[in-house]
Amino acid sequence: MTLRLVLGLLSGGLLGYGWYRLVGCSTGACPLTSNPWISTFYGMSLGALLTWKG
Repeated sequence: MTLRLVLGLLSGGLLGYGWYRLVGCSTGACPLTSNPWISTFYGMSLGALLTWKG
């Protein structure tokens, strides 16, 4: 279970950062995609939620 959660965190973080790099907001008006830290954390959160099996 721990390995699954770690893999979810890593893959979610990579996808979140990739979303920032590929789609990101250049004007800064989009709070989620204009900051790499926020989009990476959001991706990690979603990855953990999708892989966590209580």
